[in-house]
Order: sequence, then C-alpha cells, then structure tokens
Amino acid sequence: MSLVELNNVQAFYGGIEALKGINLEVKAGEIVTLIGSNGAGKSTTLKSICGQVQTKGEIWFDGQKITSLEPHVIAQSGIAHVPEGRRIFPRLTVKENLEMGAFSVKSKKLIKERIEKSFVYFPRLKERYHQTGGTMSGGEQQMLAIARGLMMNPKILLLDEPSMGLAPVLVDQIFEIIQELNSTGMTILLVEQNAYQALQIAHRGYVIQTGEIILQDDAKVLLTNNQVREAYLA
Repeated sequence: MSLVELNNVQAFYGGIEALKGINLEVKAGEIVTLIGSNGAGKSTTLKSICGQVQTKGEIWFDGQKITSLEPHVIAQSGIAHVPEGRRIFPRLTVKENLEMGAFSVKSKKLIKERIEKSFVYFPRLKERYHQTGGTMSGGEQQMLAIARGLMMNPKILLLDEPSMGLAPVLVDQIFEIIQELNSTGMTILLVEQNAYQALQIAHRGYVIQTGEIILQDDAKVLLTNNQVREAYLA
C-alpha cells in the first residue's frame, strides 16, 4: 500500500520551476532514497510533501490528498521532516528540543514516554539531557534532530541529508539507527548525498536530475547501474 504518492508534482520558488512533474511512491514499511546532485530538487521534494513550497499536481498521504494543506496540519497527520542542516534550537536544552517536537501532544506523561523511547535509539542524548543543543557535536545534533522528529510518533520520517558534515564513524552510526528505526516498522524517505550508503540500506531508489526523475528501481539494481555508478558512486 502506498503511504506517500506524488503524481505529476511541480514545485515553484516564485517564477522558478524546481520540480517538473515528478512521480514518486513510498510504500508503508519501506526505506526509499532519493539521490541526485546539489540543486537537483531533492530537498524541494521533501518540502513539497510537507507543504512548505508552492506546488501543482497531487500529493497523497495515507489515502488522503494533502496538496495545499497547511504545514502544521500535514505534520499532525503523521509526517515528520528532519531538514537539512539539522535546525535544532541551539539555545534550548536537549529536553526542551524534544518537547518542542511534541508541540501538539497535550499529555505530559506521553511526552515523557516518548522522550524515554528516543533514548533507546540515542543513548547519548540521555547523557546530554540538560545540555544546550548548540554546545553539542554535529553528530549529537543530528541525533537530536531525528529524535525530535520522532516525538510526534509519525507514520513516515523524511530525512534530508542526515550524514552531511559528519565524520565517517558517525555516518555509519546514523545509518545503523535509520535501519533500526525501519526494522520497527517506521517508513522512511531518505534524501542523501552519500548515494552508495543510502542505496545500501534502502529498498528502492529514485534518481532526480534538474527537477525530473530520470531513474527508479530497486536499490540493489541502482547500485549496479552504470549511469548511477559513474555519476554518484565514483
């Protein structure tokens, strides 16, 4: 069953067309990765799903058309977006950042339970619980950004460049956590410059170029595709 479906979606920044009628599908329980060069439209695709840019076409989530809905309504429907560059609140503590992720949850008990659950995946955050976000390492901030996204108990997690700027050992750790989350049933749409590592953990992949999907296939097939290898895996 399709959890997210984009049908002939165009996206615009003013008069500039950033997406030129893309079609994309994410099924429940999958890791789907979207790879491409800088400026290809990867982040814009995620922003389109979240209602953060002007779009044409149809965007469906969990059987409901969400095109033109307000971003906060889309978020509350079960879509969590972890943006490029992490964008945590640097002056707030880990605790406060996580609480901000649960902005529409009224139950303090439920918020506390979800914070404790996040520590299962990110034990480092428990050690940094009262530390301000801006004083943590890049890897710790990325963990916090993902954990904050999980606080709404989403049906799908949209991850934008989670490995950016991280040391190789931390990149491996982040990808292991992504796989662990998926093993619990979490659906993930992953935008990633590290195409090789993304395709290693994904079920399926799409290649986007100048706002158009040029290839789509099983991730393992894309890993052996000459066009993909020459452009993104060399």
